[in-house]
Amino acid sequence: MKIIKAEKSDLLSILSLQKLAYQSEAELVNDYSIPPLTQTIDGITDDFNCGTILKAVVNDEIIGSVRIKQLNNSLHIGRLIVSPSFQNQGIGTALLSAAEELYPNTRYELFTSDLSSKNLALYIKNGYKEFKRVPLNENVDFVFLEKFNK
Repeated sequence: MKIIKAEKSDLLSILSLQKLAYQSEAELVNDYSIPPLTQTIDGITDDFNCGTILKAVVNDEIIGSVRIKQLNNSLHIGRLIVSPSFQNQGIGTALLSAAEELYPNTRYELFTSDLSSKNLALYIKNGYKEFKRVPLNENVDFVFLEKFNK
């Protein structure tokens, strides 16, 4: 597996993978209208133009991706996805590490739902700590986590 910067020509494949990967999240929160599932090619193109998208590739197939964007004094990490058939093999950790390596000596921030126990375990295992919760609705909170790498 290799992790490299995505190219504009990869965006449709990454968007398709994103919609597949976020099905489980939509099921957890019982909402199939979450932004990762409704994002358009224009939306992911905006993400590409305003930040960096990394891709994990095996045999020329994109099996994972993550988006990073520098805002203020923090690196915001989002849409960390791994193909369901490649999960639990360390790819999410590798993508997270690759994002952090691009911007050393900074603060990293990400979020997930409080129902996403696998995501929370991944982030905590990689040194992230919760710093706030924001209600999404009466049943779900977003958990914001941060990590300082200095």
